[in-house]
Amino acid sequence: MVRLEKKFSFVLSPKAPYNFELTAKKPAGWDLFTPFEVFEEGTMWTALHVDGMLVGLKLKSTEETDSPRISVTAFLAREPDDKEETIEGILAEKLGVNDELSQFYGFARRDPILKHAVDDLYGMHDTLGGSVFDLAILTICLQMAPLKRSEQMMECLVSRYGRVAEFDGRRIAAWPVPSEISVVSTKELESRRKLGYRAKYVIQLAKILEGGAFPTLEDLAKLPAEESKRRLMELPGIGDYSADIINPRAGFPIDAWSVDVFGKLFFGREPKNARDAIERVKKEGIRRWGRWSWMAFFYVAQDLENLSKKLNVRLRLQ
Repeated sequence: MVRLEKKFSFVLSPKAPYNFELTAKKPAGWDLFTPFEVFEEGTMWTALHVDGMLVGLKLKSTEETDSPRISVTAFLAREPDDKEETIEGILAEKLGVNDELSQFYGFARRDPILKHAVDDLYGMHDTLGGSVFDLAILTICLQMAPLKRSEQMMECLVSRYGRVAEFDGRRIAAWPVPSEISVVSTKELESRRKLGYRAKYVIQLAKILEGGAFPTLEDLAKLPAEESKRRLMELPGIGDYSADIINPRAGFPIDAWSVDVFGKLFFGREPKNARDAIERVKKEGIRRWGRWSWMAFFYVAQDLENLSKKLNVRLRLQ
């Protein structure tokens, strides 16, 4: 347990439209920064590491979607000194406050699928996760496993190895940093934490990333999409699908589960052989949506229940 008793506050003014609840607490259940964050009555309590510091965050929207403002209180174990500007800047980028949605919305409203999703999720922005390490572990846990099983593996890793931030009357477990995993034995992760074959990749990742030489998510976001994807695929356990998930605001990540959803949307039926259909479905998504492929994937994945009703097709990610 780490008590975070020092704090400072600031306000972010995102580009409209910006729906804070949809952005912070996504409909499909995607975490903002940790599986153990709490969202109650319009306020989010979460935690992440910034420049090696454990930071607790209390986030609350103070205005409406078309005139958004986010009130932020950051909690630390020691005085922030000269770190206030760094924390504010990184959080603004992670929350997508400067991202412009109008061009994507203009494109989406001419598309027979996306027009429904952008109406349902008006003002939802994409976000960057806590770190490359967090997202790389997420993608490795997603490999060859149903969603519920993947969530169990991730929650086990965070609860067992991550530090718990205590602030504002809350206790929030944050993702472990690489140095907290690199010292764990492969056998422990493999059997006691039930990661199986994934354990070796998680530990290899930790040993590579603990030095801090690999680009951050914010660094990767500044690179051309293909270059950042190439860098990500140099990491152990990270293939095409995983890189597309981690790559900031780029890619079209199709796997054995999502291929069913997009196969139905594109071709009107579920593929007979999901694995054989992955490349075909991915190519069709990129052909249809081009530069907007990631945003299209992101919006569809968050809107499956509504799209199922409006398009009269059963859509679900297992």
